Amino acid sequence: MALYNLPEFLTHIAPSARLLGLDPGSKRIGVALSDVNRSVASPYATLARTKMKQNAAELAGIIAREGVGGLIVGLPLDEGQKLGPRAQAARDWAHGISEATGLPVAMVDESYSTAETHERLIAAGMSRARRAEIVDKLAAAEILQRALDAMRRL
Repeated sequence: MALYNLPEFLTHIAPSARLLGLDPGSKRIGVALSDVNRSVASPYATLARTKMKQNAAELAGIIAREGVGGLIVGLPLDEGQKLGPRAQAARDWAHGISEATGLPVAMVDESYSTAETHERLIAAGMSRARRAEIVDKLAAAEILQRALDAMRRL
């Protein structure tokens, strides 16, 4: 498979297939899942970042169980909306996960999604330990929701 922009991505997905949002960090991968109507993103899981083969197998289980037809991966652009080393690493990972799962991937700017999620959790009075537990899947839900909102505008 390949990486697509959102309009192209939609042509490769069955109408009732759900989408999986992924926030690949250096230690963890946040996972979020859309509803079948692709209007709401919900936090789903946090996976330990390991070898591609192991992460692909974990994701394949989720994909099969939940009827997922495509992946949305966060793209960490630099300050000037440029592709820096982190963004290139995320693109390389997205290519690999697309190849391993056989699903199309679209990448969505994830700028500040994790930082904004942290700020909301702090404002809600959540403990540091609890924030560490859930921030990655909440950031993945934020990334997926941005994509779902953009798809509705297309």
